[in-house]
Amino acid sequence: MNTLQGYWACWSRCMLYTEVNAKLSDCKRVTFAYFTEENVSEDSILSKGFVTPDDVLKLPKITNHYLCPPDANIYEIDFTRFCIRDLESGTILFEIAKPLPPDIYDNPEIDSNNDLDPNAGRFVRYQFTPHFLKLRTVGATVEFVVGEKPVNNFRMIERHFFRDRLLKAFDFEFGFCIPRSKNTCEHIYDFPALSPDTMEEMIKYPFETRSDSFYFVENRLIMHNKADYAYNGGTVFNNTN
Repeated sequence: MNTLQGYWACWSRCMLYTEVNAKLSDCKRVTFAYFTEENVSEDSILSKGFVTPDDVLKLPKITNHYLCPPDANIYEIDFTRFCIRDLESGTILFEIAKPLPPDIYDNPEIDSNNDLDPNAGRFVRYQFTPHFLKLRTVGATVEFVVGEKPVNNFRMIERHFFRDRLLKAFDFEFGFCIPRSKNTCEHIYDFPALSPDTMEEMIKYPFETRSDSFYFVENRLIMHNKADYAYNGGTVFNNTN
């Protein structure tokens, strides 16, 4: 990882499988999301009519707020499963699947009028052991479904920070997704080695490693998810700072 210049270069390749047309094809393009010298503020982005990929690539740190509301996802894209595995050993490191929604007709105790957190489902907390930071090749599989609208130029930009330092950023294009389709994509990441000092800090200070995941359709932000990470599983620290 290039910790001095502010990003951890992630190489990725993927295959995209769409159940409806039963066709397996290479994803169109995978590129680096490079750190830019021209920074913009979060407030200036929020004052715009919509957010573009160029906007988020200029952010100097993790965002304090979500940059779009949940209802910006007019394409009804829904992520239903996420799995991380070590490709060298085949070990599943993390797996989460979205539970089926409860049937309010079979369970009268469920009040469909309850106010729900509008940001529910937009944040994930990951807990790993220190060994995760030493892995060389990791596969991340995501499954998602698409609603009634066709999705053109579906693109994800993800930026990972430790405190206010950009560790890694990458830019991935899903391409076109047909309506009412279920899709599976795996990213393969080859990680450069972290410096011992950076690794020690990331282990010692859990959940200060965070990420923003931005999803765009036709260069407009439609989804924004957040996550934080701890790498101290099985370790004990007495942090007094």
